[in-house]
Amino acid sequence: MPSAKNISSDVSVELDETAFGAAFHGPLVHESVRAELNARRQGTHSTKTRGNVRGGGAKPWRQKGTGRARAGSSRSPIWTGGGTIFGPQPRHYTFKVNRKEKRVAFRSALSVHAERGTLAVFDTGAFDGPATKVAAKLVRDWGVKGSVLVILTDADLDAALSFRNLAQVRGVIAAEGTGVADLIGAANVLASQSAVDELTARAKGPAQRSAARTQSPGETTAPEEA
Repeated sequence: MPSAKNISSDVSVELDETAFGAAFHGPLVHESVRAELNARRQGTHSTKTRGNVRGGGAKPWRQKGTGRARAGSSRSPIWTGGGTIFGPQPRHYTFKVNRKEKRVAFRSALSVHAERGTLAVFDTGAFDGPATKVAAKLVRDWGVKGSVLVILTDADLDAALSFRNLAQVRGVIAAEGTGVADLIGAANVLASQSAVDELTARAKGPAQRSAARTQSPGETTAPEEA
């Protein structure tokens, strides 16, 4: 059974086997990370072709008799100040990844941190208001090296305001918006208990969540196909 350390009480918290005990699937993780990073690109780059550059309407010199090469426009791509050939144009870089593939990659990213011991849980009850000193003490007592990604829920606003200014904290993000790229790119992950519950629900998927609600006592549920 995978577990994580609760740095607020120095005890271990059991994690869901399905969400945090999955085997690592490298190809799907790579595909999901690439899709997420591509989706973050604005794609607003734009260059001007010879038809978009101002000027160049008159022929620079006559066709024959000057001894120079023929020229029809001063905005030709081979001229200084001319247009650009095959330059980048506005576009989007997104591509689709199937939901089941995303879920497998998400479970893989969570399981890597659970296996390496780079995932920890903390209690948000210690934050009656924004308190950077309390947050700094939690990170210091954890004693990990490298950056820390803090994952919280919308109800953990005070904790979010407390962690965001720490130098070791790589970022503070919401559990519902946490992606595979965020998890893979983080050296350590620190999450509230409510955030862990939400990450677990996302990793298990709607099929298993609905099956767990309708399952009778003593009845087993077949695992979801990847």
